[in-house]
Amino acid sequence: MSLVRLNIKGISYSQTQNGAYALILNEVGGERKLPIVIGAFEAQSIAIALEKEIKPPRPLTHDLFKNFADRFEIVVKQVIIHKLVDGVFYSSLICERDGIEEIIDARTSDAIALALRFDAPIFTYKNILDKAGIYLKAEEKQREKEEKQEEEIIEEELLKEEIDLKAEDTSDYKKMSLEELKELLSQAVSQEDYEKAARIRDEISKRK
Repeated sequence: MSLVRLNIKGISYSQTQNGAYALILNEVGGERKLPIVIGAFEAQSIAIALEKEIKPPRPLTHDLFKNFADRFEIVVKQVIIHKLVDGVFYSSLICERDGIEEIIDARTSDAIALALRFDAPIFTYKNILDKAGIYLKAEEKQREKEEKQEEEIIEEELLKEEIDLKAEDTSDYKKMSLEELKELLSQAVSQEDYEKAARIRDEISKRK
């Protein structure tokens, strides 16, 4: 079975569903997206890892794993989302130490959080993307309209999982300048308020 490389497109937040997040993966060289439901902690950890300039004052669990692996010269070479059963994705970490390769099972959210920290590529099999991937066709309009259209389509696809992807009210953030948002993001991280940091980072990403 052929592998398809994926990139992280973003994380959608739910205001009404407690702890409900959707990680959106993008097919490299294609138009399909792969939405994966993840937990709040993993969503925050992924969001922090995406913001390279922000360093938490204390290591998160995935940072601790990375530090542990570095100390013992273990490298995560790649992540493969290898199975989909009843809406649940299963993943593997392809690791290497002293030239010996090992495969370790992991939750997909954990695997992706670690892939970001090791700069490891993320793959899935073509048959999984054929089964769970969705096409997001947007007309060539303004970027905000494209993002809104994509969010609406993703919301429809995730109704099976009873996930509400309504955008959180970030009206206060929209009034701030980019520099003010970065300063607020730094404060949120220093206070270890990673949920707030994730929302601020989402607003910053929209402006890039």
